[in-house]
Amino acid sequence: MFYFGIEHEVAFLNREGEFADFTRTKYADFNQIIEKLPIYSSDYPQLRIGGGGIRTKRWYIEGFERYADSKEVTEYIPKGIEIRTTIHSDIHRAVTELTESFRLLRNVAAEFGFSPVLVSFNPYHAVFEPEPPLNEYELRWRQATPERQTENIAMLTYGPDLNISVAGKSSEHVIDIGRKLTYYSPYIVPFSYSSPFYQGGLWEGLSVRTFMRTGKRPAVMVYLEKPKQLINSVPSLTRIARVPAEVGRIEFKAFDSCDDFSIYAGLLALLKGLVLDQSLLGRGIIPDAALHQLSAQQGFGNEDIFVTATKVLQAAEVALVLDPDVDLLQPLKVMLVKRETRVHELIEVFKKVGSIEETLRYSYLLRGQI
Repeated sequence: MFYFGIEHEVAFLNREGEFADFTRTKYADFNQIIEKLPIYSSDYPQLRIGGGGIRTKRWYIEGFERYADSKEVTEYIPKGIEIRTTIHSDIHRAVTELTESFRLLRNVAAEFGFSPVLVSFNPYHAVFEPEPPLNEYELRWRQATPERQTENIAMLTYGPDLNISVAGKSSEHVIDIGRKLTYYSPYIVPFSYSSPFYQGGLWEGLSVRTFMRTGKRPAVMVYLEKPKQLINSVPSLTRIARVPAEVGRIEFKAFDSCDDFSIYAGLLALLKGLVLDQSLLGRGIIPDAALHQLSAQQGFGNEDIFVTATKVLQAAEVALVLDPDVDLLQPLKVMLVKRETRVHELIEVFKKVGSIEETLRYSYLLRGQI
């Protein structure tokens, strides 16, 4: 039995048509949106609430926590709003819930002048430097894990976590799946590329997010029950589950954001196929940063990336041959044949309109999500 979940980060333009990042937006600006969205008591305990009271709904503000001299949060610097689905045994249901949650978020955000746009890396800022600088307590706190040490990168990126788990698998098995997905990550992430903008202009590649992020931060995270099961690595491949529902979860974190949620369905089917596949033998504990950067620059235009991506997609298709989810791979097959993905459309729109903001306005709109 497979289980699926999706976490999708949403960026916005504000009422003035400006990109609503940490330089222009306060916590209260996004919190007024969150407060008007519903809460579903049946979501818990499968959804983690966590500390600070931020994650109490299917929607929550994503950002950077500031502390004084204790665990008490004194300020929360926002970058956007994240949508998370509940756990489903069916890919279609997970995508349907995401679609409905996005619709609700879009409608409420519009009341406050915010409109969602497809962004996977901040199109104007290359660094995030907290002001004032981190104090001694914050420095110690952020040294505790590799991921806390690189949260400044996370403030610049927007992307999904695609979650998949299989009932009854041992910790050794789920770790092996995590190592497999880590190895093949640079070959499958181009299906999602959507970050062609950097420091106010057009970047020379296809995914600034992948180029800047993957290697310093994980491609995959595997959630385990016991500390003795963990693997020591930088970035982390494994971590302790924070709620029982997380045990055995495999979280693929390296994809760019998609404004066509059917692509998430295809990517979840691809991950499912790779879990079932027995033919692909590549394994890695940490992401290959250089290979991800090559992939980010050239995507399927690079022959090695294209050939291996073809091999991986074919292996997933074979593994799913008797499973109805095999049909969900079709959009990925079309992209691979054309060697073009969503980012190529964004680049073409930008060349026509000459404005990042105007290009972003065409994102969810073109995909029928608005």
